[in-house]
Amino acid sequence: MISSTPPAEPHSPDRADRWRLSWLVILALTLVVLIAVVVGNQVTADSAPGAASSPSGELDPASGSGALPGSVSDPSGSGSPAGSGSGPGVAASSASAGAVPPVAASPGVSRSPLSGVPGASILESASASPSSANPFPAAGLLRLSGKVPNHGSGQFVYGSKHSPVLGNKGQLRRFRVAVEKGSNEDADAFAAQVQSILGDKRSWIGNGNLRLQMVSGADKADFTVYLATRDTAGQMCARGGTNIRVGGVPYTSCRTPGKAIINLDRWRLSATPYVNAKVELATYRRYVINHEVGHELGHGHQGCPKKGGPAPVMVQQTLTLRGCVPYAWPRRDNRSFSGPAI
Repeated sequence: MISSTPPAEPHSPDRADRWRLSWLVILALTLVVLIAVVVGNQVTADSAPGAASSPSGELDPASGSGALPGSVSDPSGSGSPAGSGSGPGVAASSASAGAVPPVAASPGVSRSPLSGVPGASILESASASPSSANPFPAAGLLRLSGKVPNHGSGQFVYGSKHSPVLGNKGQLRRFRVAVEKGSNEDADAFAAQVQSILGDKRSWIGNGNLRLQMVSGADKADFTVYLATRDTAGQMCARGGTNIRVGGVPYTSCRTPGKAIINLDRWRLSATPYVNAKVELATYRRYVINHEVGHELGHGHQGCPKKGGPAPVMVQQTLTLRGCVPYAWPRRDNRSFSGPAI
């Protein structure tokens, strides 16, 4: 029999489900917005201090930037040119007067106060040797670290460049520059430093009676500036009649006729009086080039004219300052500067 009662309409949950789903979506969106706000605030907080702070390891620009006017001790100190009144006997007496063996280079880099320059510091050593692109030692550098070759091949590589004429008037003298093979030094880098030193108005050309010009190894020259390992320098100086040994080791530089011979040990390590005075390596290099070339130009050794004052460039500053302080140039205050002959 068929019932005449219509079937009951089934219960539909669609409206309630849609309501709950809407609330869940709204809640999820709210959480996303809150998380985004929190993260954004944190990023802003982290970046603000970083922008305001400076690196703690940054060096003060004043550090190590002050080059003293003095010169580094004279490697040629014990060996004077033939004909200048000094020889092996003079070298021996100079050594006994208080010469100190060279200070060994330290492997690391450190800073110590630079005497006479408030707030400045000076590098004790560096491992890199100058290159032809930047031939000069860093400002404030006392000496170079690393092993210095005791001997090379005995053969030399000559600088290949010419300089303009240095100086305005006077006799013109041409010079070459050479570096020993096996010394790990660059000939053109050495030449650039020699040219810069001898071309300075505080150097010999400033007296107005001399002009200089650097030429290549293939050209004729009046004299040559050599950079040689200590053993080769000792042999070259001995052949010219000058003993540069201190404690049995070739220590200083020298001049023999037509040759200014720079000892590689001193070129890289400076000398005890300069290291003790915290005078930078670049200043010592200026001194030793001016000193040895000064011998070639006919100047002999000199003493200190005033205790505590600058040392004339012809003082044997590699061994002793004789009561003066280091000074690298033969001119001072726009005039020739010298001391009593010894």
